[in-house]
Amino acid sequence: MEALVTGATGFIGSHVARTLAEDGWTVRCMARSGSPRELLDDVAVTWVEGDLRDEASLRTAIRGCDGVFHAAAYYALWSNTPRLFKEVNVEGTRRVLGLAREEGVRRTVYTSSVACVGQAPEGGLANEDTVATRKDLCGDYKRTKCEAEKVALEAARAGQDVVIVNPASVIGPGDIKPTPTGKIIVDFLEGRMPFYMDTGLNFVDVRDVARGHVLTYHKGQSGRRYILGNLDGNKTLKEFLEVVGLVTGRKPPRFKIPYGVAWMAGAVSTLVANITHRPPGVPINGVKMARRRMFFDPRRAVEELGMPQTPLEQTVRDAVAWYQEHAALETS
Repeated sequence: MEALVTGATGFIGSHVARTLAEDGWTVRCMARSGSPRELLDDVAVTWVEGDLRDEASLRTAIRGCDGVFHAAAYYALWSNTPRLFKEVNVEGTRRVLGLAREEGVRRTVYTSSVACVGQAPEGGLANEDTVATRKDLCGDYKRTKCEAEKVALEAARAGQDVVIVNPASVIGPGDIKPTPTGKIIVDFLEGRMPFYMDTGLNFVDVRDVARGHVLTYHKGQSGRRYILGNLDGNKTLKEFLEVVGLVTGRKPPRFKIPYGVAWMAGAVSTLVANITHRPPGVPINGVKMARRRMFFDPRRAVEELGMPQTPLEQTVRDAVAWYQEHAALETS
């Protein structure tokens, strides 16, 4: 079995490639020229140069594959080049699916996001059938990911074998950038988190999410969405920081910052970024997203696919160890 993984230089994509290789797949990883590839230095994969905006390179990467795992996306809470959201997330997905169909790929697993799932009802959990409203979709990233998901659903309705996975807030080793979720842990480790916001997320181990992708290829139903989350992962930010504090032996922040104060900080920070063209320290879209608790029910993936459920404390422990080791390497 041979698979192409797009986005393999990233956090989720690299773990998907690693999991496939561990299962005995022949794995191709597509990356742009010059993209860092160290996350897979110890894995037997074949790198192919390509770009989601270049059809010829993408066709070459896809040709001959049994499966395509489309994990690449342009993810940012603020961007100096907003056109990339549409070009990469929407048109790139349309191109991947079209070429996968033309090249006879057996199944494509599309990596969407819980950003495309609606908000949980008061006191409840959102699931795959919870519809996202326009109010839920703040920022270009959320809007274009949801548009791309619609492209994938339309392809499935037209008869193409496409399954969609919606990872929750992914944490774990290998978050090299780090992602906004991983940055919570990094900021905590570096003493840059004196306050917390009254928000909540579903935290899930990246290795479970990668395994969920592969299980989706084998067991998922075409045209169906699967939230890749953790049954015990719905935590307020305060609760999550308490887990990080328990693992690290450090005290979590005690003071909650009011939403209005956070909004003003985000608005000013983003205004300055728009003038200086440098990323804001507090993106306003991140503040808006944090206003509601993003709690999800991942039972469909657990029950239908058999997605593993690593305890949150173990995931945090492994993530902290990786960040500390990575920081030590960078300063050596």
